Amino acid sequence: MNDLLSTTFLVGLIAATLRVATPLVFGTVGEVITERAGILNLGIEGIMFLGAFVGFAAAAKAEAAGMAGYLWIGLGAATVSGLLMALLMGLLTVTLGLNQHVSGLGITLLATALSLFGFRLVFGESSVLPSIDPFPQLTPFGDAPVIGPIFTQYLLTFVAFLVVVPVGWWLLYRTNFGLNLRSVGENPEAADAAGINVFRTRYLALAIGAALMASGGAFLSLASLGAFSPGIIAGRGWVCIALVIFARWDPVRGMLGALLFGGVFALQLRLQTLGFALPYEVLLALPYLVTIAALAIAGRNVAYPGAYLKPYRRE
Repeated sequence: MNDLLSTTFLVGLIAATLRVATPLVFGTVGEVITERAGILNLGIEGIMFLGAFVGFAAAAKAEAAGMAGYLWIGLGAATVSGLLMALLMGLLTVTLGLNQHVSGLGITLLATALSLFGFRLVFGESSVLPSIDPFPQLTPFGDAPVIGPIFTQYLLTFVAFLVVVPVGWWLLYRTNFGLNLRSVGENPEAADAAGINVFRTRYLALAIGAALMASGGAFLSLASLGAFSPGIIAGRGWVCIALVIFARWDPVRGMLGALLFGGVFALQLRLQTLGFALPYEVLLALPYLVTIAALAIAGRNVAYPGAYLKPYRRE
């Protein structure tokens, strides 16, 4: 118990929480923007997986070629892969008006299969996973006690909390585009009558959302791990969908949900190292159980966007 209350343990836990929550912040804000336009993108798991693979593969090849900024090349490639999946999702759900559940699951299956096939194609079969030198951690507060270790983080972690969340909130609630997007998600017929291009708005929402999702996946392979593995996403995309409902489609609340999951995930890792007398399977399941419980409590009687899951056809 004393170990749990020690300053070193708590500081390490907070720092790890921020790192674990980073890809969830990217994915959750991306899904919030998408769903605000009335589209449920169940392709998020696959898009994050594809972003992790494409980002890693591009960075590895660029590093091998001796190119400067290979990590940023990887991040850019991951973003492009997300945009391509957004275009495909838009074609299926916006242009053709197909079922969003089926389309999203199809995107996840396609993106996952392409990633695994591409990994074997690019790196071949090997018992040792290839790796790269990942993004370094920044130390803005140097060796300052407590605050120094907590904010020793990757640049993308600072981007997630200080840029993605506030800009996502500002975009939704303080811009004409955000007003148009929310109008399309609530009542596309009225939005169309008011002169808003429903199809373009939904495509843009999908593009912004998928770019953020792919960036979240790339964070894991380019920063957190410096490698790519088949289990790299580990259901984080599905967690993001749950966090959107928990957040009631608000980026700031989504960030808080990501921190909750990240905190419990980081805690269970540290409980394992302390040798708690619990099966490790229970500890691994703990963050997902907490997410389900939080969703069950906070997700009761939520007001979904009015045009949620509904394709729009111009009369």
